[in-house]
Formats: sequence, structure tokens, C-alpha cells
Amino acid sequence: MEFFCHHRDRPDSTALRHELVEEHWSYMDRYAAQLIARGPTLIRESGTATGSVHIVDLPDPAAARAFAFDEPNYQAGVYRDVMLRRWRNVLGRTMGDFPGGREGGNLYLVLGLGSGQAADLVPPPDQDDLIAYGPLLSDDGATWLGTALLMRAPDPDAARAVLTVDRYAAIEVHDWEFGGRR
Repeated sequence: MEFFCHHRDRPDSTALRHELVEEHWSYMDRYAAQLIARGPTLIRESGTATGSVHIVDLPDPAAARAFAFDEPNYQAGVYRDVMLRRWRNVLGRTMGDFPGGREGGNLYLVLGLGSGQAADLVPPPDQDDLIAYGPLLSDDGATWLGTALLMRAPDPDAARAVLTVDRYAAIEVHDWEFGGRR
């Protein structure tokens, strides 16, 4: 089962995040084989992290909750909240398989939060800049709750335009970058 996890930082938690960077990476190293994509959301101009995204393949919702809430930054209070949802890997690949490579361009996390009739279950054609794409689902996988994607785009508006805007209660666009050890 695939899960989307977005930890959002508390204000003024940057120093604590820096103190815990090795603990965070060591924790994530334990899940290296299960990670589909990962990386921080940030304020691009300053490089200040605003959160962390992890898309991970785990056996069940209990394992996903343990992954999200045992994470060292969460345990230490770096994060103010966590979004954890089932997710389906529509592209069928990891960020390491992204043909566009890790370097160049602006990268974004796009979250479309919705309810009712599912939308955007498949990506639009000619979207070679998609790194990860899939629906957000309820724990049992039966109910569509939105769409989450990572992509390279010229600007936030172009990233937002990948989704059918009128099908979502809210669409968030966050600056993002590839994560993991280099």
C-alpha cells in the first residue's frame, strides 16, 4: 500500500530541524527501499524548510502511522501537523526514475483537496514534468479525497493548472525539492 505523508513545520522550528538532520536521515535510511519520493517543502528564496513530503510503500495503515509519527522531527516537535493519506502511484515509478533528473527548474508539491466524485485519476497527457502523481484516498482506499503530485513547472500557476481546479475545495502549491542523501 502506498501512502502520502506531509509533515508541516511549526513556526520557528528551523534550528531544531537542523539539530536533528542526521537523526531524520538515519530514520529515513531504514525506509530507503520503500520510499517512492521524498523531500522538503521550502521557501525558495531563503531555502528555509516549511515541511517534509514522503511517499512510501508500506504494508498497512498502522505501519504508515508508525512511519509518520515515530519520525524524529515529529517526536521532537519540529512539525505542527501531519497529513497522512493512502495514495496510488499512477506513474508506477520512484522519483529516482524521473526522466527529467534532479537538477534544473522549479519543483512543486501540488495538493488538491476534494470530496465527492473523483477527479484527475489519471494525469493529463503531455506532462513529462511529473515526478509523482496519484489520488489521495481514505484508509480503506475506497474514497477519493484529492490528488497529490510532485512536478517541475515554470511557476506555481502552471503547477496548479495540472489539476481540474473547479473539482477541489482547495489547491495548495508548495515549493519542493528532491530529498535524501546525495
